[in-house]
Amino acid sequence: MAEPAKKVAEQTEDRLESLAETVRKKFDKVTEGTYRDRVVGGRFAERGDDKNRPEPERKQD
Repeated sequence: MAEPAKKVAEQTEDRLESLAETVRKKFDKVTEGTYRDRVVGGRFAERGDDKNRPEPERKQD
């Protein structure tokens, strides 16, 4: 790769990394207190009280 093209490619890579970090930070800020907290808090974890959950249907051979 020619030097000018290599320099442009490196600058583009740096900008994309910076953009990705910015997007991650903004996404975390937007989702803070909502989905992320529910997942971390175990809202979607398996519950021990499965008595109200119907049994899965099983195929009979």
